[in-house]
Amino acid sequence: MPSSIEKEEDPKTFEDKESVDASLSAGAEDPDAEFGGKEARKKLERRLLLKLDARMFILVIIYILNYIDRNNASAARLRGLQTDLHLNDTQFASLLSILYVGYIIMQVPSNMFVNKTGRPALVLPIFMMIWGMISILTGISKDFVGALLTRFFLGFVEAAFFPGSLFLISKWYKRNEVGLRVAILYCGNITSNAFGSLIAAGILDNMEGTLGKAAWRWLFYIEGSLTIFFAICALFILPDFPHNTRGLSDAERRLAIKRMQEDAATSAPEPKGETYGLKLAFSDWKMWWFAFAMLAQTMALSFNMFFPTLSATMGYNSTISLLLCAPPFVFTAIFALSDKFESRFNFMAASEIVGIIGFIIAMSTMNLGARYFSLFLMAQAYAGLILFYSWMSNSFYWPSSRRAVSIAFINAFSQLGNIAGSYIWPSTWGPTYRYSYGICIACSGLSIVMCYFFKLHLKSLNERFDREEAEKGQTTRGFRYLL
Repeated sequence: MPSSIEKEEDPKTFEDKESVDASLSAGAEDPDAEFGGKEARKKLERRLLLKLDARMFILVIIYILNYIDRNNASAARLRGLQTDLHLNDTQFASLLSILYVGYIIMQVPSNMFVNKTGRPALVLPIFMMIWGMISILTGISKDFVGALLTRFFLGFVEAAFFPGSLFLISKWYKRNEVGLRVAILYCGNITSNAFGSLIAAGILDNMEGTLGKAAWRWLFYIEGSLTIFFAICALFILPDFPHNTRGLSDAERRLAIKRMQEDAATSAPEPKGETYGLKLAFSDWKMWWFAFAMLAQTMALSFNMFFPTLSATMGYNSTISLLLCAPPFVFTAIFALSDKFESRFNFMAASEIVGIIGFIIAMSTMNLGARYFSLFLMAQAYAGLILFYSWMSNSFYWPSSRRAVSIAFINAFSQLGNIAGSYIWPSTWGPTYRYSYGICIACSGLSIVMCYFFKLHLKSLNERFDREEAEKGQTTRGFRYLL
């Protein structure tokens, strides 16, 4: 942002970068003249966005596979994984939590690497192929140590995908366009819980004993192979960044770059050097505050890792329990895409409150209908997490090196909630899991309170920008934080 927004950042101190087109730095009487005028630009912009959306959609498919590979251990537990590997409850919880240790370690370095190379269309699919192979290797595990190692490295490699995807989206779309795209992307996470359960039910029900292998092992073989196939497809579909991506005309490329300069409200060149973005991000208290708020919400959503187990408390067999997991998340995906709220906080808080109501119902009754209804309400909290991610991308915007570090760190730090959450659902607390739900309620409440104060701070910054513009006699609004 310009120096009036972040006092410590003075664009004049940055080294000039090579310009793609001098006209992008502003100044012409008609800023759209190079595109043939205002109406011609609108048509070009619509075509550009359609082309981008079509290419970016493969991220949704990848994210579905990302979470299927991450969560298939819970489905495999219902059909013998824990028994065959001779795991107690603590060891199984360790299998779930160790993935997030690797996930946390690699988030920031991987996003800095994506920004440094400028080739997300190459980097992300390569990481995807590797995690597909590791997922397959999980299927050949013979004991706790073998499974633990594959799960650790699975998280280590998967870490590149989600923050890298958020960063890629933020490099192409304006701030008012990011929310919908992040919602669509995160629906890959949500629908993975539905499709993953359906796929798992089909494999676990039909592959038992095939080639002398247990059905849960086939679950890892088949889903890992699907991941590798779509990784190869992604190599030819995903875009890189606006200045170097394939498949754009010269006019589309120039418009893509100009759109992002306009949205940042500055023509200042990006500072060179990844360490600058690292220093800027870690010295910003807002990043730490937001990270703790997201950690609390992530821990509240830890029920997702045990969703098949919670479904099984209703007394049905493993196949029906898996099938019952799908409808709550399908409904949540539809609800998440209906986000038309201007206020990020209000929608997010409402979603978390609905989740809290679900927790209260689940811990208060053993009635089957009420408990299944509670699963629908709990799943709605995921819609709020989508808003967390789009709000994060909008709140740590410039320069891009800072954005890359902030997005990666906040997402990585929040995964500590998944590590802790892996241990708050012991079978000894079932089938009511009252203590587990109580912890989730407390974490959701803390998250709402922290986000409210974050909103108040951003509001005060926006008011300060308004005063500065009024003092300078400016009539056009520059950058503003979304609330």
